[in-house]
Amino acid sequence: MTKGIGKEFMEKTKHKYEEDSDQEKGLPQPPLELEWDENAVLIGLPSVDKLEMKSMDLRKAIETRKSLRKYADTPLALEELSYLLWCTQGVKQVVSRPATLRTVPSAGARHAFETFLLINNVEGLKPGLYRYIAISHKLMEISTDPEMAQKVTTACHEQEFIKNSAVTFIWSAVAYRMKWRYGERGYRYIHLDAGHVCQNLYLTAGSIDSGVCAIASFDDDEINKLLGLDGEEQFVVYVATLGKRIQG
Repeated sequence: MTKGIGKEFMEKTKHKYEEDSDQEKGLPQPPLELEWDENAVLIGLPSVDKLEMKSMDLRKAIETRKSLRKYADTPLALEELSYLLWCTQGVKQVVSRPATLRTVPSAGARHAFETFLLINNVEGLKPGLYRYIAISHKLMEISTDPEMAQKVTTACHEQEFIKNSAVTFIWSAVAYRMKWRYGERGYRYIHLDAGHVCQNLYLTAGSIDSGVCAIASFDDDEINKLLGLDGEEQFVVYVATLGKRIQG
């Protein structure tokens, strides 16, 4: 392995090395979200406009935020999952550029992320792997393999609390969605954006009596393969478990 690869990355993604981006070359931008099989099972989520979640003071949410690795057996309501997805990647508007304006910031409104979900304990959903279709606010069923929770756990270096979560969020990046505008420097912005997304999950979880644990330790090749990603043009960046707090 090349020594100092991190330093090399920071050096070579400085602005002084920039070349004309594909946007500057007049090339068409990539789609705002990945396509899906027209025969896929799509599941409608409760409308965000009709969700009634209890309010929580922002300062309290920040002060009480901490990583939680032990969860109650209480299932997550589908309405709560809908709320979490909207707060982390929800599309507020599609504008004419075209671009999506979402509930989290992203460099140039590029929003490179796709959200995958390992569902373990959510009312009305079969356990398995799903993908969030953000623009239409729906879920797409990918696999209901009964071993999926163990496979994700194995890919994340046997962190057992993944299997005990109500849901585990897996955020993958579509690299060209960011690189189209920013070239190689876009890789920096992808990782910055991941922090914005996961922090929203942490803060939102507090309002539904839940806790989160962010995970950056995983076998990249294994988890990408599990999700059907090539690991180069699209790859997993961040993972986070969520479940109800144990009361008492």
